[in-house]
Formats: sequence, structure tokens, C-alpha cells
Amino acid sequence: MDSNSFFNQLEIQYAKKLPLVVYSRPINSIIKCWLQKDDALYTTENFSESGFVFAPFDLNNDTILLPQEKCEHHTLEVSNLKTENKNQAVQTSNGKKSEHIHLVSKGIDIIESGNLDKVVLSRFETKDLENANPVKLFKRLFNTYKNAMVYCWYHPKVGLWIGATPELLFKVEGKRLTTISLAGTKPFIENKAPNWASKETVEQQIVTDYITKQIEPYTHSVSISELETVRAGNLIHLKTRVISTIKDDTDLKSIIDVLHPTPAVCGFPKEKAKQFIIENENYDRNYYTGFLGELNLKESKSRNTNRRNVENNAYSSVKIQSNFYVNLRCAEIKDNKAFIYVGGGITKDSNPENEWEETVNKTKTILKVLY
Repeated sequence: MDSNSFFNQLEIQYAKKLPLVVYSRPINSIIKCWLQKDDALYTTENFSESGFVFAPFDLNNDTILLPQEKCEHHTLEVSNLKTENKNQAVQTSNGKKSEHIHLVSKGIDIIESGNLDKVVLSRFETKDLENANPVKLFKRLFNTYKNAMVYCWYHPKVGLWIGATPELLFKVEGKRLTTISLAGTKPFIENKAPNWASKETVEQQIVTDYITKQIEPYTHSVSISELETVRAGNLIHLKTRVISTIKDDTDLKSIIDVLHPTPAVCGFPKEKAKQFIIENENYDRNYYTGFLGELNLKESKSRNTNRRNVENNAYSSVKIQSNFYVNLRCAEIKDNKAFIYVGGGITKDSNPENEWEETVNKTKTILKVLY
């Protein structure tokens, strides 16, 4: 299928108000779309089905499923997409600055009292749109953010979401589990080495330690990579990769329950941080800081065709694969408005003014493709 036919299918699907998702994983020239054949709202609780999931921050709410067998699937291989030039300057807002600084200060106080080690606090910014065409928005995302999972997701009974998330929640290939510890944020500056402060390195270590401890009862042979700096659009982050092997008696739901939401989007200890967020952010995150991605799909392409790898269960040529990404750098589009969601991790070393500036920088990820 050529590019025009691929995106025409998406336009027709959206015009019919039928569910769809179009997405491309990081550093990947492959774009996939799923077109659901009816407008039914399917959900999952145990994550045993095959399909594409769109899960909320709070799993007590519905996780939406586009079932594999209820969808048409199309794939497009392309390095760049033709879009109209966007020359408008990115405009951010200071309208909620005092409220966010007050919220961050309250978070620092609760941490200093000893009740929390970290809490992730967020806000949203609203922008009017002239034309919220999801296909055009996705094309701009794809061209702009090659190092992110870029997506456009729509269901007539839920809404329209777009995003460019740099953060893998986890990936399962057979029995091999890969998850990412990602924290700390600075603006990207060309030809300048990052100077990470203790606030960022401590924040990142909290996430790494938490992930390692949480998966310990369900996996073995845990391997932790060296700390590295990675770029995501106009920002850089600290990243560590954690790889392990899932035990035979562990199901996917167990892994989801212990890893979501991570300290990178919630805080630590998890339940106390989550309760503080719900009581103090004064809005419903909904699917922001939830997760999305492929669920229990058969993967027939082996990484290596030599006999040793094929015989290894974790690397067999036919595997069940799941890929979930944390829903960050995202926006909900409704009534010709974009609701842009941004946040940051708060520790005892946080500075409220700096935390505000971090959220302003993060809004630019989505603003760049909206205008």
C-alpha cells in the first residue's frame, strides 16, 4: 500500500467515526494502523487478549482494547511524510504558573515530612485549534520525533489523543522482559554536554531501584545497563535499561500491576504518591501517564537465525510480544481544543520555579505539531 492509500484509509475511518490507531515505534520507519470494523467499546481487565491497548493512569478505570480480530491492519514503510510547512512560533502560557508552583511546594513539604520520597505532579494547558485533523497531526509527529513512540488514537466513545512519548513502560518478547528507567529532564542544547545535578540523578536512581525491586518476585537473571543520556525532541533525559527473564508461572497482568504507574509518572512509595496526586492535582489525568501499545501479538521474525538462539526459549523465532509505552508528551483533542498534559518528578531537592519551567519546555513537544 502506498502512502496516499494508507492515509486515505485513516481519513475515511475517522470520517465514519470508527475507532483507529496509527503509530510508529522509536527509530523506526514502519508506520502501522489498526482500523476497527465497528464502533463497539471493548475493554480488558486481565490483558490476556491480543490487540492494541489504551490504558489509564488509574487501572480502576477502563482499559480500552482494539481487538486484533476486530480490526483491519495496514503497514507503511517510509522515512518521511509530506506535510505543509508550519512556520508559526510556539507560544506557551504562564496562566497557571502560580497554581503549579503552589502544588509543587506542597509536594516538597510532604516529602520533607518523610511521608514520600518522590511525587510526580502535573498540569494541563489548553489551546484553541483551527483544524484538528488527526492524520495531519500524526504526520507532523512522525516527521518531528524520530526517537519517540508517536501515535494518534481515536475512539468515538472515548476521544482523540495524540502523543510522542520517549518512555517504554516495558517490552516482552517470549520470556524476555525489557523495561526502561527514565527520569530527569533538561532542554537539549546542541554541542553541549549535559551537566546533571544531584536532583536528577537521585530521581533517576529512585526509578531504577523501584523497577528492579518490583520485578524481582516475577523474574530472574536481572541485568542493569549503565546510566546514559538520551534525547527526546527538544529535551534530554537520564536512562537505564533493565532486562530480565520472566518466570514460567508469571502472567502479563502481574507485571503490569507492579510496574504501572512507575515512579517516573507517579512517585514513591507508589500508593501514597498516587493518593497525593488524586487529592491535590485537582483534575482527572484520565489516559495521561497511562500506557498504550501492542498486546500479545505473534512475532515471527527472529533476531538471529543461528541455531543456538533459535533453541533458546527467550529468543525463539516465534514469540508472543507486547510493547507498552507510557503516555507522555500527549494531548487530548476535543471541541477544537487541545488539552496538553505535562508534569515533572518532585524530590526534596526540587525548586518550584525550575519545575514550572520544565513543564513549559515539555508543552513545546506537542505545540510544535499543533501550529
